[in-house]
Amino acid sequence: MNKKKNTLLIADIDKKILKMLSLFLDTAEFKLVDCNTGKQAIQLCVSISPDLVLLDPNLSDMDGVNLIRSLREWSNVPIIIISTDTDNESVISCLNEGASDYVFKPFNADVLKARINAALRSAAVHETGEPELVNGPLRIDLVRHEVFLDDTLLTFTPKEYNLLRYFMIHRGKMLAHREILKAVWGDAHAEDTQYLRVFIGQIREKIEKDPTTPLSIVTEAGIGYRMEISEIVPLYKEGTLKLSE
Repeated sequence: MNKKKNTLLIADIDKKILKMLSLFLDTAEFKLVDCNTGKQAIQLCVSISPDLVLLDPNLSDMDGVNLIRSLREWSNVPIIIISTDTDNESVISCLNEGASDYVFKPFNADVLKARINAALRSAAVHETGEPELVNGPLRIDLVRHEVFLDDTLLTFTPKEYNLLRYFMIHRGKMLAHREILKAVWGDAHAEDTQYLRVFIGQIREKIEKDPTTPLSIVTEAGIGYRMEISEIVPLYKEGTLKLSE
């Protein structure tokens, strides 16, 4: 099962850019989606909620400034400008409207990759106040979408990751069934408590020492679940914990 990937939306009329990006960006870490108009970019931001947008500001139907302004009315998705236009005034206008960063074409692959990761890290910090979430030996890298238990990388499906991430953000708080379902699956699944129960069971199998007697994600009968705040709760499987002498 694959981990959750960062989705990058590439809005560019140059198909060579997508081909180039697909060659040097790690396909295990990034999912690439492309479009060539501003209207498509806005629609895709609504439908797929990308983690980051790579934007050529000279699209056929909309300039970069107006597109960024439109997105910033409702979205904080990081936007990196990739452009052949080295006019500082154009760059400054995009940055003032809410772009996160910019690179000029032709760009250095390593530089762009570093700026993508920096923008993703900044977005994670903006949302939660930190680039990772930690609860005892359990840790989530919000930039790479990775889950660690006592520094051992665990395999999580995208939906399991989103559910655990929600618990980690709200650790210590009682979360009602409907609240969790709406946040992770959307309004259409607000009543699917059995669906939630199955996923909670799958996560417990991965993080609890004894999934039948959970110590991390506990059940409040008829209400919901709570992730206990912990420094030393033994969540880990046998053999994975290394204690200092």
